[in-house]
Amino acid sequence: MKYADEFRDKTIAQGLARAIGAAAGPRRTYRFMEFCGGHTHAISRYGLEDLLPANVRMIHGPGCPVCVLPASRIDMAIRLVERPEVTLCVYGDLMRVPGSQGQSLLRAKALGADIRMVYSTLDAIRLAEQVPSREVVFFAIGFETTTPPTAVMVRIADKKRLKGLSVFCNHVLTPSAMHSILENPNMRKIGGVAIDGFVGPAHVSTIIGTQPYEPLAEQFGKPVVIAGFEPLDVMQAILMLVRQVNEGRYEVENQYSRAVTRQGNRRAKDEISQVFELREQFEWRGLGFVPNSGLKLKRAYAGFDAEARFAMHELRVADNPACECCAILRGAKRPVDCKLFGTICTPETPIGSCMVSSEGSCAAYWTYGRVRDDQVRRMS
Repeated sequence: MKYADEFRDKTIAQGLARAIGAAAGPRRTYRFMEFCGGHTHAISRYGLEDLLPANVRMIHGPGCPVCVLPASRIDMAIRLVERPEVTLCVYGDLMRVPGSQGQSLLRAKALGADIRMVYSTLDAIRLAEQVPSREVVFFAIGFETTTPPTAVMVRIADKKRLKGLSVFCNHVLTPSAMHSILENPNMRKIGGVAIDGFVGPAHVSTIIGTQPYEPLAEQFGKPVVIAGFEPLDVMQAILMLVRQVNEGRYEVENQYSRAVTRQGNRRAKDEISQVFELREQFEWRGLGFVPNSGLKLKRAYAGFDAEARFAMHELRVADNPACECCAILRGAKRPVDCKLFGTICTPETPIGSCMVSSEGSCAAYWTYGRVRDDQVRRMS
């Protein structure tokens, strides 16, 4: 990547580490949640936690859309594709996400279901055009970053009158989840975690801007710093958070100013608002049902809603009780706290979604071997 080296300079990183150490008051603990899985992987890949003083702790958040997708939605997709007329289009990292009772889309495909891995929404459009006799369903998933392409797909399908194309919508919203982490009283009952501030997501913020985080910072008195994904981005964001906490400030600051503005990408937001509206609530793995955190198609595009077209019913299924994925997603535990991690749960044999996704916390720990606080990874 052009200009990447400037954001990976070892000398500057060490200077930022010294600045954080000097700014962090020795008599207090700083607990910052990096919401985005991309930041978790950057922290693990570059060993950034090893550069931080012991009283500055990074807490891994639920910022991985594949990880937070509840098992019930996987089960719904599997039931849908059991219909002989349905072709399901999915992104590759969804294929091995566990549903209930050991199910996954990969196993369903092995048993004969028509499931196609795609790289973009345009692939689903082309397929619907090529096989008009099939019911092509696009498994839409992701935060605000991947929502605009889905919106564009729906409008193109409407313009081309592709009656055989529909969307199984699982798009979710970042600020709502952050709000729930701080406010929901049930979080304390199920093992929540105290947080002093957020390292805000980068890609999401290129779409929505920094403005949507302002009410959250004001209401809860927690600073938010939007950060890029390079190691110097993350280190600078941590320093900015430490300084805000020291000064008693709780503002939204933008470290990633080279890509993020306060208003965000207006064209992308317009595309989303044309096609989607809020659901009253949506289930997140690890967080439960979060109000106003999911999207659904507006009435004008209801004909492309797979849930309505195929009368898909919401399911209630339990997660594997031995897997700590839910606690990891809300920051209450780390991957090494799970007895399954590195034993029966590996990237080849994932038990939880955090090990499947390229942005999952467990995948980061496995890939980069990061262990903190004298915890020993359990290996068979």
